Amino acid sequence: MESLFDLSLINSTLRMMAPLLLAGLGGAICSRVGVFNVGLDGLMLMGAFLGIAANAYTNNVWLAILIAIIGTTIFSALYGYMMIDLQANMIVTGIAMNFLSIGMTTFALRTIFDVQGAYYNNEMQGLPVWEIPVIDSIPLVGNLLSGQSPIVYLGIVCTILMYIFFKKSVAGSHFDAVGINPTAAKSQGIKVRRIQYLAVLISGILCALAGAQLSLGQVTMFSENMTAGRGFIALVATMLGQSNPIGVFLSSGLFGFTEAISIRLQGLNVPTNFTLMLPYVITILAMFIFKDKNQLSALKNSAGSSR
Repeated sequence: MESLFDLSLINSTLRMMAPLLLAGLGGAICSRVGVFNVGLDGLMLMGAFLGIAANAYTNNVWLAILIAIIGTTIFSALYGYMMIDLQANMIVTGIAMNFLSIGMTTFALRTIFDVQGAYYNNEMQGLPVWEIPVIDSIPLVGNLLSGQSPIVYLGIVCTILMYIFFKKSVAGSHFDAVGINPTAAKSQGIKVRRIQYLAVLISGILCALAGAQLSLGQVTMFSENMTAGRGFIALVATMLGQSNPIGVFLSSGLFGFTEAISIRLQGLNVPTNFTLMLPYVITILAMFIFKDKNQLSALKNSAGSSR
């Protein structure tokens, strides 16, 4: 039992929760403006593939992340156009974009790298591990917080900045106004369509970073459908956190902890099928217990647009 619960488990939890946190923040900012973003998983998968493909050709991990952000943002803009301009059903559009992303990345994997299943190059350099100078020297705390990829720390920074944005800024109140009542917001001169597009594009950027963490920060490889439903777990984390950045951080930490525990259990002769299903079981239970009013409002809006 001591080998299951130790201090390094928290370090693993931070690493596992980073993709969920970033994607969950993307879902939160969308729900704030009345957009139910079911396409988080597809956006994450696109970011993961573009990151690994760009890194393979440029041999520059930072340029690869930039290309992943640009490509995923374009993909999210297409998603936003269908939801905002064409008024397509958000759930149907999101599921369609998820399947489109799976098909595109699988086809590109076989076309570009001429492999099936997964691409791996042991000479490829992934994201570096940052040892924080001051924190690293503090007993216990250094082992818990230091030694993560830059995207893990960026996720924490994004959580704080988004919290301040919604709580302290006028622009944040405009986002909330659009989500609560877009007609009233428009009557006050708020650019509803512009804000919704901005939220979807920011969500694309965050999901690109989440995908890059999966393919460049954890394993330095890409496999078909490697997100394995993490985008949907991030969506539940958004609902569990009530679309509040701090709440999303805590709920992502819960799911990250569950995933870290499931990996530990594999080393204790626990059946693999049980350990693999554990994060998803917790996700389903959380989905039944907790409800997000912002997400429910966005769901009602999506039900009203069935084109």
